[in-house]
Amino acid sequence: INFAQALHIQGHAYKEHPIIYRHREDGQLHVKLKEWGVLPHYLKTEEEFIRKRPTYLNIRSERIFDPTSYWFKIRAKRCLMPVTGIYEHREVKGMKNKIPYYVGLKDQPVFFLPALFTKVTLPAPGTGEAIDRWTFGLITRDANSVMEQIHNGGDNAGRMPLFLPLQTANEWLTDISDERYKEILGIEMPSANLDFRTVFTVRGPKVARDGRPDQKHPDEFFDWGEKVPTVEYL
Repeated sequence: INFAQALHIQGHAYKEHPIIYRHREDGQLHVKLKEWGVLPHYLKTEEEFIRKRPTYLNIRSERIFDPTSYWFKIRAKRCLMPVTGIYEHREVKGMKNKIPYYVGLKDQPVFFLPALFTKVTLPAPGTGEAIDRWTFGLITRDANSVMEQIHNGGDNAGRMPLFLPLQTANEWLTDISDERYKEILGIEMPSANLDFRTVFTVRGPKVARDGRPDQKHPDEFFDWGEKVPTVEYL
């Protein structure tokens, strides 16, 4: 597994990323490259799903135990995405572009985001050869007070990934009851546990090619000026 390719992950690119899951046959933890953006198992061709795939990047925790939801069908296929932090963008009045923030955990340089995965066998473009496609979607919940201030725009404003304490992340990959499953989905990471800062733009081909103009690491603080109001621990 080449972990270097996961230094900056963008959901809408639908690329493969290292994902941790428990193998059904040997019961051991495995790491496998899986595409971000679930392809449902009922698909016969990927083309019929292309326009819908952006809605399958993330999974609302509130829908997992809804029997009418696709997520209910794959709720037992739990996995973890290892990260050092996430990027989120904030709308600021008077500024044309959204302001990017880097958000991590104060006491964990690496932590894990819970997800669900599936495998679908589809014909490869051009050859028609049947290939297995492993895909996953991240679980989200209502934002805590800090993330609510940062993720304040767009169709999914007021949402955040489900951040889990380390012990609970380990438990996520064990055989848990439905009752415990629902308890885990209801966990809210306290705002005081988050480490966050404004960073330089992380989107676009020019940034991907040249990096930051000040040559600093993408996760380091960048001052966007006084127009950006302070995010407060409420």
